[in-house]
Amino acid sequence: MKAVVIHAAKDLRIEDREVEALRPGQVEVAIEAGGICGSDLHYYQHGGFGAIRLREPMILGHEVAGKIKALGGGVSALAIGDRVAVSPSRPCHACEYCLTGQQHHCLNMRFYGSAMPMPHVQGAFRQRLVAEADQCYKIAEGVSINEAAMAEPFAVALHGVNRAGALTGKRVLVTGCGPIGALAIIAARAHGAREIVATDVMNTVLNKALEIGADRVINVADNPEQLSAYSVSKGYFDVQFEASGNERAVRSGLEVLRPRSTLVQLGLGGDVSIPQNTIVSKEIEMKGTFRFHEEFGLAVALINKRRVDLKPLMTGTFPMEEAITAFETAGDRSRSMKVQLSF
Repeated sequence: MKAVVIHAAKDLRIEDREVEALRPGQVEVAIEAGGICGSDLHYYQHGGFGAIRLREPMILGHEVAGKIKALGGGVSALAIGDRVAVSPSRPCHACEYCLTGQQHHCLNMRFYGSAMPMPHVQGAFRQRLVAEADQCYKIAEGVSINEAAMAEPFAVALHGVNRAGALTGKRVLVTGCGPIGALAIIAARAHGAREIVATDVMNTVLNKALEIGADRVINVADNPEQLSAYSVSKGYFDVQFEASGNERAVRSGLEVLRPRSTLVQLGLGGDVSIPQNTIVSKEIEMKGTFRFHEEFGLAVALINKRRVDLKPLMTGTFPMEEAITAFETAGDRSRSMKVQLSF
């Protein structure tokens, strides 16, 4: 089979790899679509992110969907020909976190396309993927394979909503309207948010935010005073989803959050300085959010039942052979939201 393999920053290759042996409880999936994630871009652009660096060649990718081609022994809930979205999360189900329902914090996690452990965990940008049957969720008739491949990033946003708590009737601020911020808007709307205001520094992504459900958008580079106006009477918003990883976004959000509100940090960034006095005086809760577990099944269910429409976030699909062009396109925020590969 062919696979998309990263060797170092800007060194992306299409290589031949062997298909893994099929074991009991597993299925072989012909991958048809795979979305390029921010972490994939970091490996391509910089050879890693933070302390996580490439130390050996690694197949990229973890946002995938395809069709089942073979079944291992004991698999009965799936059939050859089923179209499935594949969760990239493979916890051990035996460590202390798995046993207490926090599988996304598994001490022995094998998450597709991760350079965190050594040897690296090979990813899913390949023509054939052998996965555990319980990683695979059936796609409904009429749902495109490209929509199904969006289940993984949507699950990230849904986990962020889960961390925020009930959103019914809440006023929500989303800072950063890249793919995850945009999906947070969709997730918040699906969970009953009363009002959603989104901010960014680029009009192209802000226009997309309006299209998918934001009530108002603010370009904080051009009009920061429009956001500051929400700081009257100790703030306006009940929840902030911070998806930019930018210190300014965190600080400006704290200014416009109401007392006893919640800030959920979705975006990854470096060390930031925060005004502790504001957090203390307003009794603001700051929460991290990391990956997902049960939310993957919810993401597929919402897509299958047409409760959400993720199609507006799809910028384009490139054949696997044009992976470099696809990655370059995905890295240009001015013209892309979610770029996918076709296998």
